[in-house]
Amino acid sequence: MTRAQLEHAIRAACEVSGDTEVWVFGSQAILGEHPDAPKSVCASIEVDIQPKNHPDKVDVVDGALGELSPFNQSFGFYVHGVSLAAAALPPGWQSRVIPVSDKIGTRGKTGWCVEAHDLAASKLAAYREKDRDFVRILLQEGLIQGAVLIERTASLQIDGQHRARLMHWIDITLEELG
Repeated sequence: MTRAQLEHAIRAACEVSGDTEVWVFGSQAILGEHPDAPKSVCASIEVDIQPKNHPDKVDVVDGALGELSPFNQSFGFYVHGVSLAAAALPPGWQSRVIPVSDKIGTRGKTGWCVEAHDLAASKLAAYREKDRDFVRILLQEGLIQGAVLIERTASLQIDGQHRARLMHWIDITLEELG
């Protein structure tokens, strides 16, 4: 996905939901803070979005813009309308979001993209192999800092054993990356 495609997704999700703002919290939220992020972290053709003021419209977004929709077939990427409740995010994440808004790409609509460290902590909480790979690349590319990732992951409101596993993974990964 490119920054232009993210802007298109924000604009389209706002239009179909009747909202002027959306939360962007999947891996492609990285394009908010890092519009020129390496292709290795922008490989996904899906962006996770919830309308900010009309969260009840996630199904409308998913139906109109989701996987296998005419939108997906026309543009080669899709918008996954999904509730923020599906993501584990560190406390205070809303105060750190990155706005993506302009007159042309989003037509004045705003996508509030989860900040890179909050995004990485959230992806680790899911603990899928693809999410761990994503976080490893963010660390390798210098898009996030290990100390901040540790802090944000430690603050996640998740089971203690799961948190310990995540912290162990971070320690090992930082050691491997030198």
